[in-house]
Amino acid sequence: MESGQNPLFCLCWEVFTLKEKNTVAVATEIAQPILNQMGLRLWDVRFEKEGSGWFLRYLIDKEGGVDINDCERFSRAVDPLLDEADPIEQSYCLEVSSPGVERELTRPWHFEESIGRAVNVRLIRPRDGLREFGGTLEEWADGAAGIRTGDGALIQVKKSECAFVRLIDDYDYNKGE
Repeated sequence: MESGQNPLFCLCWEVFTLKEKNTVAVATEIAQPILNQMGLRLWDVRFEKEGSGWFLRYLIDKEGGVDINDCERFSRAVDPLLDEADPIEQSYCLEVSSPGVERELTRPWHFEESIGRAVNVRLIRPRDGLREFGGTLEEWADGAAGIRTGDGALIQVKKSECAFVRLIDDYDYNKGE
């Protein structure tokens, strides 16, 4: 019998392959075909412990933004596939949401898409007495961002030096009242 001809062998190999990957990678792999079919985009996946509970969080987006119906449709579609693949040993809560207007930039394409937008940066360790600052994301290359601050300075920071980099919601809530 040739390798790959026996369906049982393929199923066992697939389960073994899933167990070898980390939880976020498997959750991403399971979700991507559903997201594509629904016209959604995966902003981020997080598997996090909060208190005594574990949470698998999908942050989804689309042109014009997602609404509660998009989140519900995706959740209902991905939940049975996660149950079938069973990539997570402990119990967990599945959450699906928008990344929000002040979304965290975590992947290179997040930074590339956000060039020209206002960001807030918090460094893991202060640099020259500066721990948190805001400005405009001007550049992204080789894992480092160039942020132009209000005083005109261009601060170069590596992503690895940052606790977070988030978009700033500059919407004026008082406008038009």
